[in-house]
Amino acid sequence: MRKIPLGRTGIEVSEICLGSMTWGTQNTEAEAHAQLDRAIERGVNFIDTAEMYPTNPISAETVGGTERIIGNWLKATGRRDRVVIATKVSGEGTKVIEGGPPISRARMTEAVENSLRRLQTDVIDLYQLHWPNRGSYHFRQNWSFDPSHQRRDETVAHMMEILETAHELVQAGKIRHLGLSNESAWGTAMWLRLAEENDLPRMQTIQNEYSLLCRLFDTDLAELSVNEELPLLGYSPLAAGLLSGKYAGDVTPEGTRRALNANLGGRITPRVWSAVSAYMGIANEAGLDPCQMAIAWYRSRPFTAIPIIGATSTEQLDNLLGAADLTLSDDVLAAIGRAWRAHPMPF
Repeated sequence: MRKIPLGRTGIEVSEICLGSMTWGTQNTEAEAHAQLDRAIERGVNFIDTAEMYPTNPISAETVGGTERIIGNWLKATGRRDRVVIATKVSGEGTKVIEGGPPISRARMTEAVENSLRRLQTDVIDLYQLHWPNRGSYHFRQNWSFDPSHQRRDETVAHMMEILETAHELVQAGKIRHLGLSNESAWGTAMWLRLAEENDLPRMQTIQNEYSLLCRLFDTDLAELSVNEELPLLGYSPLAAGLLSGKYAGDVTPEGTRRALNANLGGRITPRVWSAVSAYMGIANEAGLDPCQMAIAWYRSRPFTAIPIIGATSTEQLDNLLGAADLTLSDDVLAAIGRAWRAHPMPF
């Protein structure tokens, strides 16, 4: 599998990242370890997790479970030097700790120590802020997004506190690089500006939702990504399974994510089925697997975009990793462009 630079970090990662958010709920530890083994065999060296995982559902009883699963695999296999580990600190409202406090110096410092212990490693390669303290327009919050409550001076003070904390953690050898998640163009630009002006650790990546059905990244953030060499780590590249076609006709197969989350995080709308049908039609006409098409499409973007894939089984994982060998034709890309214009925001 092709390796690409991870922004300005000096690290090279596989062009597909292995996601882990259901390990511990939808997947057993043994199944998760089998996926890790297979991914390594197929050339993947990039693994994404978070302190609040697993999801579906998120609960106080399971938080941190996915990091522990990965840590047990690292200890058993001795493969720490073969993988790039990305994890995240949760923000306000999380069930990770009682009270759900926002990200702060104390919260971040404690979270890093806890993640290091669960992952059974000395250093985290990429440490991401799961969502901003000031709020976010992601996860369908864009429909009612209202930034008027934000206070710029408070945001800047918070950002400086976190960047200074990150500097201390880098100096202590506990994290290597910083990243964002569920951020906006303005927020990202502020993080970058403050780091540059104060010689503090730079945000190196941004992890936002991105798929054929969710393309909020394609304008201002795309421009920022190119000019600042800030790669997108795109989560939900299959739109929580919608782009596989398995829910077509508004069905809910047993054992799927929708069986646990009926509206797939707000993605089930009256408009989504016609959009899914359009992309399924493109794949069928071109003789492509729809999942592979949706992931290979990332490679066509005018900015660096790394899909974070998730699977229930190693068979599903093998199929998704096949996208690394697929380059979409101009005809397929043109058809995708027409479908996007016809179905621009299906959820």
